[in-house]
Order: sequence, then C-alpha cells, then structure tokens
Amino acid sequence: MESRFVFRALGVGALGGLLAFVFARIFAEPFIQNAIDYEAGRDAAQNELDRAAGLTVGGEEAEIFSRGLQRNLGIATGMVLFGLAMAGLFVVAYLVVSRRFPGIRPRVLAALLAAACFLGFYAVPFVKYPANPPAVGHGETIGDRSAVYLAMVGISVVALILAVVAGYHLARRFGTWYGSLLAALGFVVVISVAMALLPALGHFPLNESQYGRHAAETPQPLLDPDGKIVYPGFPADVLFKFRLYSLIAQMIMWATIGLAFGALAERVTARAKAPASASRPAAVVTPSPAS
Repeated sequence: MESRFVFRALGVGALGGLLAFVFARIFAEPFIQNAIDYEAGRDAAQNELDRAAGLTVGGEEAEIFSRGLQRNLGIATGMVLFGLAMAGLFVVAYLVVSRRFPGIRPRVLAALLAAACFLGFYAVPFVKYPANPPAVGHGETIGDRSAVYLAMVGISVVALILAVVAGYHLARRFGTWYGSLLAALGFVVVISVAMALLPALGHFPLNESQYGRHAAETPQPLLDPDGKIVYPGFPADVLFKFRLYSLIAQMIMWATIGLAFGALAERVTARAKAPASASRPAAVVTPSPAS
C-alpha cells in the first residue's frame, strides 16, 4: 500500500521539478545570463586596475561545461532531482500524518503538507538568506554560506513541526482559532530569534576584512585608488527579479506536488476502501424445484 503512495509521490516530484525548470528557463534564465555578463565585465575592470597597479593578472579559467549545456540539461537535471528529493520527504510526512489522522481527506492533507513544506524548506529560510544569481557571493565563503543556510532550514522545519504539535494541543484548551494563533505566534518568535542570532552573509570575518561590513555579499561599486567608480555595483533589478522568479519556481514545484499527489492519493485510498465484494461477481442463487 505504502509503495503506491511513494511511487506516485516521486512521479509528481519529478513533474514538479520539470515544470519549475520550464518556468525558470523562460523567466529566470535571462537574469542569470545578466549576472554572468556582469561578473565578466567586473572581472575585466578588476584586471585593468591590477595591471595599472603592477600586479600579475591571472588567465581566464576554461569552461568545463558550455553555457548552453548548463542552462538547459544542467538546470533541468538539478531541478528534477531536487523535486524527487523533496517529494521523498513529503511522502514520508504524508504517510506519518495520514496514519495519525485518518479522517483527513487525502486531497486536503496533501495540500496542507505541501504548503507546510514550501514554508519550512524554502519560504522562511528565503527571508533570511534569499536566492542569489551568479556573481553574488564570494567563492571563499561558500562553506560558511552553506552552513548557515542549512542551519536556517533545519530551525525552520523543526519550529514548524513544533508549532503544529503545539497548535493541536492548544486547540483543546483554547479552541481552534486561539490555539492556532498562539502556535503561529510561537513559530514567529522562534524564527525571529534564530534570524537575529544567525549572521548576515556580509558579516563573515573574511567579508568584513576584505570588503567591509555590509548586510549581504552583493557586489558593491568597484573603485579605483582615487575612490572613483570604475564599475557599478550589482544591478538591483536583476537581483530582485531573479529572487522573485526563484520563489515562484519553488511555488510551482510544491503546488504540483500537493495538488497532483492529492488527486492520486484519493484514487488509491478510494480503491483500498472499496468493499472486496464489489470486485467479485454476485453469487447466482438457483431456486429449489417445487415439491
């Protein structure tokens, strides 16, 4: 029985990742290219400053994969695999909750769980550490960035689970409305404290020592020794639109998982609950001959 749900969840996870890729390929990819072009132009300007200062300028690194391969097969593969991974976690949560609350309709439960997963795994961490295109972020801090982001995801997921459990128990004492409000308030407080304690990306020691104290790692204007701007900072509109479309792509993926899996789960559940006699032909009763 469980295997039916698992296979269907993986299927809709792959579909959700594919649909998210199609959206990102159309809307987000142009801004990724803009970010790459910005990075190339900034590197060229930095090389000119280094040459003027008498410093050695390194050569360009060879591309391992072509840009066309990255923007098509590379991103598609990554998003489909990500959809499969998220669908695997989703179906585990679905099976656990459905056993605990068998009275909830599968379609409703799937939609609620998908919304919760989107909130816990992406939306809440996005507030503290939003998605960045290429050229935003220093290579030396990738380990630190990954660590704090995963910490934010873990705190978000755990806090959300605790809020749901607390809301369930508080509803018995204060009613559904007030119990839910109290649980939501507790969730907001925990997340706010976590966001305040976790460092901003621009506050890593390496960033502060080399680039100054900024809230983010977004490239600032490149200055020459006289303090004149020789290359502008990263375009704000490119950063905003990339983040917006990244958020929408995740919404598409989780909406696909929740809605498609809910419809499939309802069919599986309905078949499992159907009486066994419905699939067997009725027995033919032959009247006994009159005496």
